[in-house]
Amino acid sequence: MRSATVVLTWDDVQVHPIEEQFARNEAVTVEAIHYLSPVHDGMYVELLELRGDLDRARALLAESSDAFEFDVVGGDGRGVAYLQCRTAGVVDELLSLLHEHEIVLDWPMRYIDIDGSRGLQLTVLGTNPAIRRATSQLPDGIRLRLERLGEYEPSTGQLSSILTERQLELFELAVREGYYEVPRETTHRELAGQLDRSTGTVSEHLQRIESKLVASYFD
Repeated sequence: MRSATVVLTWDDVQVHPIEEQFARNEAVTVEAIHYLSPVHDGMYVELLELRGDLDRARALLAESSDAFEFDVVGGDGRGVAYLQCRTAGVVDELLSLLHEHEIVLDWPMRYIDIDGSRGLQLTVLGTNPAIRRATSQLPDGIRLRLERLGEYEPSTGQLSSILTERQLELFELAVREGYYEVPRETTHRELAGQLDRSTGTVSEHLQRIESKLVASYFD
């Protein structure tokens, strides 16, 4: 399996509306996009890594016309924002392009500074022809710089290295059944019934899973 690490730069393009809103305020920044996916009725769900004043982050999200619902957790200047938003900008176009060419994104997509401007670094997995086709069809206004091309080397940050086998089984079931959708499409009781476990055990394990995943973003 081949992997390519690239950096995307742009001029006068709305790459990610929430990140751009934060970029106009020096108190807090979006460090990375750890997850983004369309959910329903034209809405998206995102998980963003933040650095800076988390109270200011909450205020900016409350003021944003693009953020519908959100929650910010963390402390000491580092946090994670979960939000539903009405648009994902060019980032959604990029994800659609990867899906079209059957290319897998190795999350997260990380923002970096390039000569005083913002860039977006990401690693994708696929065949060489598929990666070439995708990079030749980037949205208008997006420039690409190849940083690395080679065989894929799994990261220690993969879910299987963070969660136990039983935790991973529960987490994957919860995602499939819509536990993390808004509103939720399943309950602790229903998940427990499918796994033949008690409701209390499922509730406790989900809390531990979420704690591990949030902590892993800051390692």
